[in-house]
Amino acid sequence: MKIYADRFPTALRQLLTDLLVVAWVYAAIRGALWLHDLVQKLAVPGQKLEGAGGGLADNLADAGGKVGRVPLVGDELTGPFERAAGAARSLAEAGRDQQELVDQLALALAVGLLIVPLGLVLFGWLPLRVRWMRRAGSAAALASAPAGRDLLALRALAGQPLRTLTRISPDVAEAWRRGDDTTVNALAALELRRLGLRDPHR
Repeated sequence: MKIYADRFPTALRQLLTDLLVVAWVYAAIRGALWLHDLVQKLAVPGQKLEGAGGGLADNLADAGGKVGRVPLVGDELTGPFERAAGAARSLAEAGRDQQELVDQLALALAVGLLIVPLGLVLFGWLPLRVRWMRRAGSAAALASAPAGRDLLALRALAGQPLRTLTRISPDVAEAWRRGDDTTVNALAALELRRLGLRDPHR
């Protein structure tokens, strides 16, 4: 399987296209990571709320425990502390929920940003690139065999513009049917040139 063409203009175009695709994918990934990090900053209030609520709940619970040791009225005094500690834990839980929501949003936005550029690469550029590599590999293998050159000539007859074909011979199809070596070789060379490949017979 050939990766790049033999002829300079086609090979250069392929190389530049591949480099642009790599740069495109890199920029898309960097952009998605940047967006993810940017959205993650929205979780800072939730982190602070979780830390403050958790710290407050611990302090209130500790204070309630100490108050509970007061003789006679200790049990009654711990009630408000326990309720306040419960409210503080709710605040901490709300902070954790906010962070989880921001994490999910950051991931969804990053993936959404990647879908279009990576989709263009996977479903646009890559199939065309792989198809050319298969065609070029098959054509390079056929170019060395007489029967293969006849197939390449047939492909040229089917795919090349009429103006180009008539430059080879005014009755190029008839010459190909007769098996005229000059015409077959010229047509095969034309097909190889279309793919950016060198003709091993020239």
